Amino acid sequence: MSTNNLSQIKLSVLDLAIVRDGGNAADTFKNSLELAQQVEKWGYKRFWLAEHHNMPGIASSATSILIGHIASGTSTLRVGSGGIMLPNHAPLVIAEQFGTLATLFPERIDLGLGRAPGTDQFTAAALNRDQHAAQEFPANVEELQLYFSEGNKKGRVRAIPGEGLDIPIWILGSSTDSAYLAAAKGLPYAFASHFAPAQLLTALSIYRNNFQPSEYLKEPYVIACVNVIAADTDQEAARLATSFKRLFLGIITGNREQLKEPVDPGEGFMDPMEEAALQQMIAYTFIGGPEKVKRELDYFLEKTKVDELMVASAIYDHKARLHSYEILGQLKS
Repeated sequence: MSTNNLSQIKLSVLDLAIVRDGGNAADTFKNSLELAQQVEKWGYKRFWLAEHHNMPGIASSATSILIGHIASGTSTLRVGSGGIMLPNHAPLVIAEQFGTLATLFPERIDLGLGRAPGTDQFTAAALNRDQHAAQEFPANVEELQLYFSEGNKKGRVRAIPGEGLDIPIWILGSSTDSAYLAAAKGLPYAFASHFAPAQLLTALSIYRNNFQPSEYLKEPYVIACVNVIAADTDQEAARLATSFKRLFLGIITGNREQLKEPVDPGEGFMDPMEEAALQQMIAYTFIGGPEKVKRELDYFLEKTKVDELMVASAIYDHKARLHSYEILGQLKS
């Protein structure tokens, strides 16, 4: 179990491929690639993208294609999914897609898997998602592992490319269910505390206490994802964070929108009930200048003892978002 602080921890990026108000998906993809290239220089370890559907403000629906785009424009960064919502897909299709990615970019591809739909119920139905798909998630993970294994060479159904390749599988979770699965299968675990903070500590305890060593992993390994909005001053970070807060409030209220320009965070920006509801969702969000962000993240790392920190930063201005990740990278060094 890690006892890291920010100067010792591995840093990674979760890019939600957010579409800004007035922008488009092409702008988003260009900015995502530039972000990946910059964080690679700043020493970040991974760059993950998440599967979402039917969201005007998120452009990562074709996740595997976008992973290939980012990997082709970088050279050392590990690129992967945070995650692929496996019940939306036949495991064979994912094995072939990630087998292709791992063939093109050897030892650089991660496959994070989630059991949620990544969308609303109507879109899930349009994706031909079975209503019992979440219950089949453990079996689907095992099927995927079979396709990647050397031992499937005589199988009737084979993943080509994919078979025999070293493609790390991660189990993703936002509740405790996946913690049990990751522990039982001896796989690394990533928790979505950037939007589902309530069960983080319980899930970490379950995973660590029940972990079974495997051919993939000898000891528990945990990533926690958090939101970070860093700027040169606390005041500027608070202003930038208004975009992020409005975006997440829209998720709570069902009024999903593109990322809006920041506004004055003063009185009247958000009513107290909205703020209270929002804080329950974004409890692990770190907003401020370098000193404040470092102090709060060090406390979080001491409390959770995670092995790696994955950072999402919903910031409207692309240069400000780059600078936020730059500040965090400097705090590590």
